[in-house]
Amino acid sequence: MADAAICINPNDERYLHLHGKKAIIPLINREIPIILDEYVTMDFGTGCLKVTPAHDLNDYELGIKHNLPVIDILNDDGTLNEKAQILVGVDRFVARKKIAPLLEEAGSLEKVEDYKSQIGFSERTDAVIEPKLSMQWFCKMDQLAKPALDYVLNGDIKLIPEKFTNTYRHWMENVKDWCISRQLWWGQQIPAWYLPNGQYVIAKTNEEALAEAKKLSADNASLTAADLIQDEDVLDTWFSSWLWPISVFDGFKDPENADINYYYPTNDLVTAPEILFFWVARMIMAGHEFRGKLPFENVYLTGIVRDKLGRKMSKSLGNSPDPIELIEKFGADGVRVGMLLCSPAGNDLMFDESYCEQGRNFANKIWNAFKLIKGWEIDENLSNPNKIAIEWFDSRFNQALTEIEDNFKQYRLSEALMATYKLVWDDYCAWYLEMIKPVYQQPIDKETYAVTVSFFENILKILHPFMPFITEELWHDELFGERSEMDCCIVAQLPKNGEINTHLLAATESIKQVVTQIRNVRNSKQISPKETLPLAVKPSGNINYTTYGSIISKLGNVTELTTVEDKISGAISFMVGTDEFFVPMEETIDPAVECERLKKEKEYLDGFLRSVNAKLSNERFMSNAKPDIIDNELKKKNDAEAKLKIIEENLAALAC
Repeated sequence: MADAAICINPNDERYLHLHGKKAIIPLINREIPIILDEYVTMDFGTGCLKVTPAHDLNDYELGIKHNLPVIDILNDDGTLNEKAQILVGVDRFVARKKIAPLLEEAGSLEKVEDYKSQIGFSERTDAVIEPKLSMQWFCKMDQLAKPALDYVLNGDIKLIPEKFTNTYRHWMENVKDWCISRQLWWGQQIPAWYLPNGQYVIAKTNEEALAEAKKLSADNASLTAADLIQDEDVLDTWFSSWLWPISVFDGFKDPENADINYYYPTNDLVTAPEILFFWVARMIMAGHEFRGKLPFENVYLTGIVRDKLGRKMSKSLGNSPDPIELIEKFGADGVRVGMLLCSPAGNDLMFDESYCEQGRNFANKIWNAFKLIKGWEIDENLSNPNKIAIEWFDSRFNQALTEIEDNFKQYRLSEALMATYKLVWDDYCAWYLEMIKPVYQQPIDKETYAVTVSFFENILKILHPFMPFITEELWHDELFGERSEMDCCIVAQLPKNGEINTHLLAATESIKQVVTQIRNVRNSKQISPKETLPLAVKPSGNINYTTYGSIISKLGNVTELTTVEDKISGAISFMVGTDEFFVPMEETIDPAVECERLKKEKEYLDGFLRSVNAKLSNERFMSNAKPDIIDNELKKKNDAEAKLKIIEENLAALAC
């Protein structure tokens, strides 16, 4: 009864004979036109679409396009009104059941078949939603959208990651007027007052509304405040939210106050991509409209949290963990680290509880390092034997700090955390503390202790954004001296970048490889870590291993480090870079086993060298790669060739 036309695709050959014709709606006998529009899909259903502008969103747009009448047949309570002509006053559900018998009686029913249709249901009441025309308030958007789009396209506001810029542009270039009124009991009531004659005025208060109403005509001079009725609708939630960057600093009531002049525009906004248009774009519009400035400079868009199978976490799937239970199990810092470890900027988070476990283990590592340092006794008479270790970690810290700050600047939070994680777990705990740790129940020298505590304090500063609770707790411990009440880790300045000794860093990496290889020899030969071993080196590089002898001796439990010019027969050998090391063994080495090991190593190096040569012979790579990358590949090639030469000599010596 609300139909205004029948629409067919102009290219549909089945209905060419209907072009320009009209149809009669059965039961009410109203004549409606048959219109042509490519909106209709020819291969769906009959290919004929009945158009009901008053009760379907898409049909409404089609009705506007073809200037069709809008016939609203529903009362607010869901019953049919007089415009329906039949079944007036009957509930819509009852009316639908009565239509089929009425059509059959009139001889207008061809057939009945089951049909599955998409129906909207209220999220709160589960009631069927009926589209219905109503009077609403709209905000005109085309003029507001243009400057907000320009801010992003010109780079004044950066969306991170950049992939969302195209989505933003699509929305803003196709923006529609914004319906800002809502039929809710709670909210900011629309400041519109209606006169008895149906006219309306806009004002801030009832008194101002009355004054404006009297200005409309001389007939309104006798109006009183009681004659005006304020619109019962309230504003859309986003209509107040889009003012947030300004209203949070009281920028409307006091536009030039100190806070808004200092803080506006803000730096960064962190939010979800699904409200990029609803909130972010509208805040940019409001900022330009009311302040003439953008509200922020960077928008960091987080990803959706998914389970390890890639499914979006939801109540219906039951795959969403209880955060309180996670915190009770792994600690707040552990959960925080777990989330950050799997959260690359703008991409979905593949959450797995094991990440939280990793975070908890990291917190335990930090706590144990703290207890270890705090448990050392100081002997002020001892000299400092750890100058190289201290200088190395100082350079390594500065190197990591540079990397962390660069990641922060590019909003790569998980990468910044991983760089911090490796610095703390690997470099500080696994290597530095082992290098400087005193012998069991022996004291440490004062200088090493002070520097180590200072390193730890700086580590707490860079850890704090990721692990605020454990770092703040340790920050106030007596280990770091007396602190004032306001001297907290959360407001402590980050360490400043210092010098980086690249040669020392490279040399120490080689020393770490030497220690690792010695430990591998012990494992393969089932030699106890407590048993000392001799070590000899046949150097061919530019590292003076005797300079690092104390570190190798301590971490590898080596009795002596000697330099040789020839290979040592009967010794286990290994390569670090182009330098060859020998661990003399009392027992005779099995030639067959050693041959097999050398052949496997040669096979690996042959494959590695082929891949490097393939890169270097690739014209596109050589013309596009940066010089330092090409130099690195050339170094890889030279090192691999040197190692292969030594391995081939060893194989020849063993007659493999």
